[in-house]
Amino acid sequence: MLAYCLKRTGMLIPVLIGMTLVVFSIIRFIPGNPAQVILGQRATKEAVEQLTMQLGLDEPWYVQYGKYVGDLLRGDLGTSIRTGAAITREMQPYLFATLELAFFAMLIAVLLGVNAGIVSAWFKNSVFDYTAMLIALVGVSMPIFWLGLMGQWFFSIELGWLPTTGREDVRNPVDTITYIHTLDTLLNGRFDQLGETIRHLILPASALATIPAAIIARITRASMIEVLQSDYIRTAKAKGVRMFFVIYKHGLKNAFIPILTVIGLQTGLLLGGAILTETIFAWPGIGRYIYDAISYRDYPVIQSGILVIAFIFVMINFVVDLLYAVIDPRIKY
Repeated sequence: MLAYCLKRTGMLIPVLIGMTLVVFSIIRFIPGNPAQVILGQRATKEAVEQLTMQLGLDEPWYVQYGKYVGDLLRGDLGTSIRTGAAITREMQPYLFATLELAFFAMLIAVLLGVNAGIVSAWFKNSVFDYTAMLIALVGVSMPIFWLGLMGQWFFSIELGWLPTTGREDVRNPVDTITYIHTLDTLLNGRFDQLGETIRHLILPASALATIPAAIIARITRASMIEVLQSDYIRTAKAKGVRMFFVIYKHGLKNAFIPILTVIGLQTGLLLGGAILTETIFAWPGIGRYIYDAISYRDYPVIQSGILVIAFIFVMINFVVDLLYAVIDPRIKY
């Protein structure tokens, strides 16, 4: 197992180097003077020269890249042009807000998608199977922004069950410790705030989970149909093993490799694609953070935000690669 992990880690290094090169090029390859583009045409010559020196654009590109990688290794993502604050510290609350939203969205997607796919496979070609796959098709096709707006209209405005926007009750804010509000409420022992935090999570997480849940359901169904036709499944049923254990202990474990692949890919896509959900529900996540930076032409923030999302996406796929060998030990050989 150690040799397999080292091999996968070695394959990860060139990917990370390529990722930093691409992100590094965002500012450096802007046509013309990047500092002039960032500050606008009305900026003074002195301001342009100052920003050029601040960004290190007056040095050769390989020197700039070396310093850039050195700063990254120290955890320094640079400084925001708009606020003058360190991006590493400024980004933390936004990043953890998105991670919290993506976690609950994937939790919903996995629970619904995997179980719907299993039941559809077990009752193949039944009314339930056709209904579940039709709902999955609609879920894949439904735009997140439309679903989010409909959820706000129905559950917030018409029924009044859930809050429309935001991450917490502004009249009773959560005392921040980790920037993950559900965890912070538990650490503070504020269970009243926990309920309110979950109420704010339900609509955006459900809207964000729709497409991953539909894709996971379809992949689970296809994989489980193949596995349920295997000889060892028929043997387990012939021995009188309860159907719950036949499906979830014997069947799902052997069908889980393609399901795990989809879960990993969809988790990474959620982090990059959450900007629509965060905009509709006024969720203060990294998508909104990057969107505001684009509005102000704050290129260091844009560059750092893209880098962080890309890094998380790569690391999720790296973890999925390692989990392959845990689920199926034959893979590491």
